[in-house]
Amino acid sequence: MKTLADQLSQYANYHRDHRNIWTHFIGIPMIVASVCIMAARPNLLATAPWLTPASVLSALAALYYLRLDLRYGLVLSTFLVACLAGADMLNSFGSVTALSVGAGMFIAGWIIQFIGHYFEGRKPAFIDDAIGLAIGPVFVVAELGFLIGLRRDLEAAIIKRAGALR
Repeated sequence: MKTLADQLSQYANYHRDHRNIWTHFIGIPMIVASVCIMAARPNLLATAPWLTPASVLSALAALYYLRLDLRYGLVLSTFLVACLAGADMLNSFGSVTALSVGAGMFIAGWIIQFIGHYFEGRKPAFIDDAIGLAIGPVFVVAELGFLIGLRRDLEAAIIKRAGALR
């Protein structure tokens, strides 16, 4: 498995325009939350109502993120638990409502992402490597951390490999 710096540097090669990164702060959380909402039904086992496609996907993603980096993994695991709780609450209003909200968020999130890549002048990372779909949320957490002064060593390693922000 590639290291955190390897994964983030590869992803960062497609994300050097600050406007693109800002759109990712909005679009990626919307997409992640929307997937949780849309996959929160059906229950996979009648005896375990919490066992849904969303909970399985979230658990697998959380394990991947925790293995990649404990600190970012904890942040993303917490976000995924919040998304699952929100999806459960939204589903209490009915499946049609939940699916409508989830689909709307999914479409809006991707539109925001593609606007960012218009600014970047470059296609999204996942087009060349599907792992970019999983790395996007880690990238957002890392970039937010960099904005408040965390993990400067990691930020320097990424800048060294991918170049400075424009």
